Amino acid sequence: MQATAYTYDSETRSGSVLLDDGTPVPFDAEAFDAGGLRLLRPGQRVRIEVEGAEDGPHITLVTLQTF
Repeated sequence: MQATAYTYDSETRSGSVLLDDGTPVPFDAEAFDAGGLRLLRPGQRVRIEVEGAEDGPHITLVTLQTF
């Protein structure tokens, strides 16, 4: 699934993305670290992997979108 980086905190390595429908979804340091990234800037297109959860989607991986 694709999304756009919305927020990112380099100290906690967590942040949020905006899905294409505008829905913000948070990610934690574990999802950020799984993608092997070192930095993320708001506005970058990213690829995410999501697991369903009762309280909404949970992002398990954040990587840069490559073409």
